[in-house]
Parts: sequence; C-alpha cells; structure tokens
Amino acid sequence: MVQKHLTELQSYFTENKSRILEEFFTFLRFQSISSEPEFQGAMLDCIAWLKDYIQKIGFEVEIWKTEGHPILFASNLNAGPSKPTLLIYNHYDVQPVDPLELWKSPPFEPVQRGQEIFARGAQDNKGQCFYVLQALRAMWEKSGQYPLNIKLCIEGEEEMGSGSLAKILPHKKVELKADYLAVVDMGINKPTEPAVTLGIRGIVTMDVEVTGSSFDLHSGSHGGMVYNPIHALSELIAKLRDEKGKIRIPHFYDDVLEVSEDERSCLALDFDAEEYAHTFGTKATGGEKTFTPLERAWIRPTIEINGIHGGYCGDGFKTVIPSKAYAKVSCRLVPNQSPQKIGQLVASFFEENAPDGIKVNVHLHEGGGTAVRANHQSKVLKAFAKAYEEVFDAPCQYIFSGGSIPVVTKLAETSESEILLLGLGLPDDQIHAPNEHFGVDRLEKGFMVISRGIELLGNE
Repeated sequence: MVQKHLTELQSYFTENKSRILEEFFTFLRFQSISSEPEFQGAMLDCIAWLKDYIQKIGFEVEIWKTEGHPILFASNLNAGPSKPTLLIYNHYDVQPVDPLELWKSPPFEPVQRGQEIFARGAQDNKGQCFYVLQALRAMWEKSGQYPLNIKLCIEGEEEMGSGSLAKILPHKKVELKADYLAVVDMGINKPTEPAVTLGIRGIVTMDVEVTGSSFDLHSGSHGGMVYNPIHALSELIAKLRDEKGKIRIPHFYDDVLEVSEDERSCLALDFDAEEYAHTFGTKATGGEKTFTPLERAWIRPTIEINGIHGGYCGDGFKTVIPSKAYAKVSCRLVPNQSPQKIGQLVASFFEENAPDGIKVNVHLHEGGGTAVRANHQSKVLKAFAKAYEEVFDAPCQYIFSGGSIPVVTKLAETSESEILLLGLGLPDDQIHAPNEHFGVDRLEKGFMVISRGIELLGNE
C-alpha cells in the first residue's frame, strides 16, 4: 500500500513537472526583498499571486495588513473537529542579492543548470513553500478534500526579524489555533539522509559604535597620543573569547539548558571534517574547543562578529585616525537564554571594557527570538519522520540547526501547538549568498514528504 501511494505521487510530479517548474519560476521572479523599501511593490505582487494560487486549491484566504509587509493566512477546516489541525509556516520574502557581480545569472531570472535551479529564494524559502503548495494542490485535485484541517501562515518579514507577525499574533489567537505547527524552513545534512530537526537556536543582534575623537584626526600629528577607535574595537573583540573558544562575558552561560541524554542519544552527531573543508573552503575550528563541531553549531550559544568597519577603505591611502569604528554583533542562543538578557550582558561587556578615552554605544535590535525545541516523541514528528523514511527509503535522522527563526516560539504559543521543524535545504545551497540554488529532485521529494506526512497524521 505504501509503495502504491509513493508511485502515485511520483507519477503526479512527473506528469505535471513542466507546469510545476513554470509556476515555480514565476514565484521566484518576484523581487520580494523585505528589507529594502524600493521592493514594496514586488512584495505586494508576490502575496497577491500566492493568494490567487491558494484560493484555487480549496482554501479561504485572508491578507493581514500590518505596519510592514502583509501576511497571508489561509484555512481549510472541512475535515471537521474529529481531525487534528495542522498549521504550516513559510515566508515569501527573500534576502538582498548583493554582491550582484558574483551571481552567474541574474538573481530574479531563475535558471536551471543540471538538476539545480538558481535564483534568490530558490531554497530560502520559496522552494520549500512551493513544494508545500504542490502537495496541497495534488490532494485537492485528487479528492477535493484534505485528510485533516490545514491552516497556512506565509509571512513577508522573516528575513528581517518577523516584527509584523510578532505584533499581530496576540490579535489572531482564534484564527491560528492548531494542534501542530510545521515550520517548513529547515534542512538535511546530505541529499541521501532524511532528517527531522529537533531544535533551532535563538538570536539577538546589535550594532556596536566605538568613538574616540570628535572628528577624524591626522595620524602624523595625533598618532601615538589618541586611542585609535579601530584598535579599541579590535581589542574589545579579542577579549570576547579565551584561548579555548569559551565566551568570557560574565554570566553568559548562566541560563544555558543542556540537552538531555534522551535527546542526545538520538542525535546524528557524526561529522566529516574533510568533507566540510572541501565544501566550504575552511576548517571547523571555531567556537568552544571542548565540544564537537556539531555540538558547537547546534546546542551551544555563540557570539559572532558579522561585520566591522571604520576609517578610510577606498582606493589609495588616507592617513587618518578615524573618529569612530563600528561592528555588527550577533549571538545565537540555546534554550532558557533570554535575548534581552544576553544582549544587555554583551552591551555591558563592551562598555565596561572600553579603554580610557574611548566611548562605546551598543544598540540592540528588535526582533530577537528564543531557541526552539521540538518533542521527538510527538505524533506529528513521528508521522513526518515515517514519511521521510518512505520517500527516501532510508532511516530518518534527528538533527538540530544552528540557525534561527525568531518568531517560531511566539507562533507556537499563540497557536497552542506542538512544533515540527522540517525541510530539505542542504548546507551548500548558498542561501543568503550569491548563486542560491535548490534541486528539482528536492522539489519532488519535498512534495512527497509533505503529502505522505499529512496523510499519515490525518489517519492517526
């Protein structure tokens, strides 16, 4: 019976492949960059296209207006109160495309090279959103109904912190109420190894401004007398970690909730250092050296410098001591760590360790989020793990992700639902970078996993 279901799904995808790819390319062409105001029109065009698409497959669709970008909410509750309700989360916004010159083809003119489709959003998150829609479309075309109640929440600000969704959640508790929340924005380690994600880290981000003089000074006249803000910033950054990679900020680790032995026992922590170095052109030598690479990436908190600048950086040379230096700093957090508390600890560390003659100002960004943990014994996780195993014909692994989706915890609390984290992204899909791509084979597998997972959960 299982093989019959899989064969039917494969046949559907094969027979409709041309149409599926054509529609996917249309979705990818919308320049839905949420963080840049000039793309507001493209954002509205994209959500209008989604609304029309989803209405045709049996859903009642609402567009929730916000102070920022709109949110699409859709529901089909015809399965009735005896069946569970599954809320599926995706986002239609994408990252900026810079540096544009590194793209091999225009980022919003999707191109298929071999079995990979290249475009901004090809994986994150339009590819993953689109195979969800294909699974729902196939079910609707087959029977005109779904095996359980389904709600969709597709937002337009994930890439900039989900601020509008977070603000509207308290007013949408009734609409969003569900038994399960599926966040389809995750990945797997290898294309042949299916996996369900048990957790993602939280995040807090900040800008650090280091000021010395009132204006730039001549380095001949003032060098050796004034404290160079770039030197000061470099020294402050160097103090963040000890020689073993442990973060030196007082009380940074106080609230860390360790992974239970039960969770650890089911995690796939094997790591191929040579393959990693070959894929990314660097060694996995950062972070706390007392932990393994995947422990450092998945279940330990971090602090990273995401950008640093100051002074003259143009062609030629300008002998100045700059008045200011700047850094972008982020922390990935684990369960029980508060973004606000950690942000204040980091800010205090920078300010209290500033050299004499240097002033430090730290601006904490809004939109931070707490870490998420899924219950590996829940019905929804077991249903989709089984779906993965059927589609891949391989055991389903349990993994964590070092990334963050800040709004997930609040969305789960609002909807009163159990969390499921899943997806088919690969580490080398180059999301957030030039030449982002997603495989046609994973469009098909994602379509099949969502279809089977919904069917299995509906038959519980």
